Amino acid sequence: MRIEHVAMYVNELEAARDFFVKYLGGVSNDVYHNKTTDFRSYFISFDDGARLEIMNKPQMQDEEKTLNRTGYVHLAFSVGSKEKVDELTSILKNDGYEVASGPRTTGDGYYESCIVAIEGNQIELTV
Repeated sequence: MRIEHVAMYVNELEAARDFFVKYLGGVSNDVYHNKTTDFRSYFISFDDGARLEIMNKPQMQDEEKTLNRTGYVHLAFSVGSKEKVDELTSILKNDGYEVASGPRTTGDGYYESCIVAIEGNQIELTV
């Protein structure tokens, strides 16, 4: 068994799609739009077959996203090397994204950094 995809609602659908395509090498399908409900979504596909569905619809509830909370905490992307973690972290920081931690080696042996991106949600970059 495998996870087929992960989905998240976002306020700014196009900006979220552009982030995953520009920084993480995702490939987007064309927008799906249900004209009856005004629901819209994209599937973003990544090299290893993982997929992320980003979705939007009118009148969504948008709670504050603290970094230490129950439920969804982050999406982790393996970028292949420590150098690429460092490079992408630097690019994201220079482009105005908050670096919540790292780059660093964690106590359990991961080399990672955590970026606050996509409407307050964390993206983890790891080897």
